[in-house]
Amino acid sequence: MTPPPSDHTRQAARYSSVAILLHWLLALVIVSMFGVGVYMTDLPFSPLRLKLYNWHKWAGVTFLALTVLRLLWRVTHRPPALPRAISQAMPGWQMQAYHATHHVMYVLFFAVPLMGWAYSSAAGFPIVWFGQIPLPDLLPANKELAELIKPVHKWLALTLMALAGLHVAAAIKHQLIDRDGLLGRMLPGGR
Repeated sequence: MTPPPSDHTRQAARYSSVAILLHWLLALVIVSMFGVGVYMTDLPFSPLRLKLYNWHKWAGVTFLALTVLRLLWRVTHRPPALPRAISQAMPGWQMQAYHATHHVMYVLFFAVPLMGWAYSSAAGFPIVWFGQIPLPDLLPANKELAELIKPVHKWLALTLMALAGLHVAAAIKHQLIDRDGLLGRMLPGGR
């Protein structure tokens, strides 16, 4: 087992403050959005259900906007490379899983809210972001199409949450089992 990197290596390999902020904001929004999404679907038709659906849609649009910001930041600010000791200690399959998980999560960061927006449009329920900014419909109202899109949105969201769970489990493994300091690269506070 390779010894953990020094404090100097950990500090040099950290993500930028902006990348860390966007990472944790997206994590907070996605967990909240998923929780509200699961809870609201079983509610009977009521003012609470309508309110939660609006909050869910607002969170989805906010998530999409934050994802665009995060992607722009990532394209213009290269993320730190994995410390050499960590990348050499990882088996090939783990490195492939690391890259594949991140790529698929980025695709889903766009696909899930866009499918939700498409569903809302096709169902005939426009999105008025925070009750103030009307957003264009992505599709014309079409109840049959809405019924086709709804399960796609659901399964994409479930897939995203499963990958997020895998991402968290891998971070915990690196922190508690490998003790390689990998998690510290994304923790706020300069750890």
